[in-house]
Amino acid sequence: MTTRRAADPPAPVSSADSAPVGATPLVRLRRIGAGRPGVEIHVKCEWMNPAGSVKDRPALWMIRDAEDRGLLRGGTRSLLDSTSGNTGIALAQLAAARGHRVTLCMPANASQSRKRLLRLLGAELVLTDPMEGADGARDVARQLAADAPDRFLYLDQYSNPMNWRAHYEGTAPELWAQTQGRLTHFAAIMGTSGTFTGVSRRLRELKPGIQCFAVQPDHAYHGIEGTKHYASTEVPPIFDPALATAQLDVSTEEAQAMARRLACEEGLPSGTSGGAAVVAALRVAQTLTRGVVVTILPDNVMKALGEDTWPEDLT
Repeated sequence: MTTRRAADPPAPVSSADSAPVGATPLVRLRRIGAGRPGVEIHVKCEWMNPAGSVKDRPALWMIRDAEDRGLLRGGTRSLLDSTSGNTGIALAQLAAARGHRVTLCMPANASQSRKRLLRLLGAELVLTDPMEGADGARDVARQLAADAPDRFLYLDQYSNPMNWRAHYEGTAPELWAQTQGRLTHFAAIMGTSGTFTGVSRRLRELKPGIQCFAVQPDHAYHGIEGTKHYASTEVPPIFDPALATAQLDVSTEEAQAMARRLACEEGLPSGTSGGAAVVAALRVAQTLTRGVVVTILPDNVMKALGEDTWPEDLT
């Protein structure tokens, strides 16, 4: 099998009515994981996207796909999806910039700050049973779309191929170019699995021997924002388990502790999902004598510091 070469990294995706998405920086960790001179750990800072997270990428691709296929019917339909926060924020911001309406189903126990931000951006919120979590919000979105297909266009980030393709076409080539093709290992925390699936699929084409690690919370009841424990929930249809070299499970406590270390030791204010990703990347790095390990920091901690899941000394 021949190794496919990537050209220059793709330019940030932009238009006259939206800020550029993509081309986020890749930063090498200098203190965390130090002591293994032949091993590098790099993190991609996705909070540098306009709406503040990695979800800007699939949100833009899903909206553009709907526009290109004429599915919005001249503004008579509202974009619809379920969300725990970041996807909704990205959809709401991009929809506002492009002149679309958006309706978002989310658990009622989502933070007040997130709900306020979404309403500020013009989103209509449908609050769902908090005990049913993300899967319950998705069920409500499905029912709304089935009951009123002329009113809603259900994007369904869990099934929409534009989710993983945004990373296949954008994130992965950026990583390849930013590491000059030197990366040997990739790890990504999973919610919808779009980042893991899209990046891993492209990297395996570019470098068949690369190892890709699917990262998940270690328990159904966890505090790692925006992620899913696949053994206890509905597995997203876009997830391709054949792409994973192995699955790495991370506890909420490990993720929180690493998020604190990233802020204090590296100056990177990552959220807990990024903390979990770095825990996994560090585990991989500790097995190596030489290699370039890359992972994704999906967002920063700023939107989540007011939530009750953080240790008391930060409140």
